[in-house]
Amino acid sequence: MQGREVGESDIGLIRDLLAAHPDWNRTRLSRELCARWDWRNAQGRAKDMAARTLLLKLERAGYVRLPARRGPSPNGCRNRQVEPVAPPDEPIRGALRDLQPLSVRVVDPGSAEARRFHGLLVHEHYLGQRNTVGENLRYLVRDRHGRPVACALFGSAAWKCADRDAFLGWDGPTRERNLQRLTNNTRFLIPGWIQVPYLASHVLGLIARRIRSDWQAKYGHPVYALETFVDRSRFKGTCYRAANWLRLGQTRGRTRNDRAHRIRAAVKDVYFYPLSPDFRRELCTPAGSRTEGRAGR
Repeated sequence: MQGREVGESDIGLIRDLLAAHPDWNRTRLSRELCARWDWRNAQGRAKDMAARTLLLKLERAGYVRLPARRGPSPNGCRNRQVEPVAPPDEPIRGALRDLQPLSVRVVDPGSAEARRFHGLLVHEHYLGQRNTVGENLRYLVRDRHGRPVACALFGSAAWKCADRDAFLGWDGPTRERNLQRLTNNTRFLIPGWIQVPYLASHVLGLIARRIRSDWQAKYGHPVYALETFVDRSRFKGTCYRAANWLRLGQTRGRTRNDRAHRIRAAVKDVYFYPLSPDFRRELCTPAGSRTEGRAGR
């Protein structure tokens, strides 16, 4: 769970902490687990959100019973209060060259750009915006006049994907070791009031040229490839193909929680974009033998 092997002793520890500290809330418990397990990311920060998600999964599986929530989720309230981004008086049309040069920036949490980013996704993207857990990067793209023209979110890669895993030659242990070196483009938005041919594929190209160094700077390790899943019932994946992403196949119409094969989900095309010529070797390297810090090659 959350990239960590959880054994009976770990579950016993959680139960003992819950019994010994009935006054603790869920956050206090997750922080204690990070300290006990020395569970940190590549930059040495405690993986508190990963611990919280792990606790929720253990509770849903019936292994532990967590203390009741002491209030509504602040993340849910935060999303309900997001202000929409006002569209321009007239739609933005014309040639891509009329918008260039484009400015691509990483969105810092809590900034004015973060509020604008969330406003765009919450009110303009058909999936809305879910709060991210784990490593992620958010990009906001502006044109030469300072107008927001695109935003993109990259987060945790899919735990399993048959066509992707076959393409990389991943078995279970290899996937588990290397999944953090792959990131999923979970949201990509060109607002509806922008009608500029080739803008989407151009933005994807700009991000692909910088995301390795951005990931290295934020998390202390690079990523070696990008993936995304395109809902076939809504989109054709044209911008990804135009940006030279590889279509590897399609999903099986299941979710990660569908262990009984009863949940039907939209079939999605699987796209993949390598960020270095030796991506396959980097994503299949045995644990302990990889040298990080080569994001700029």
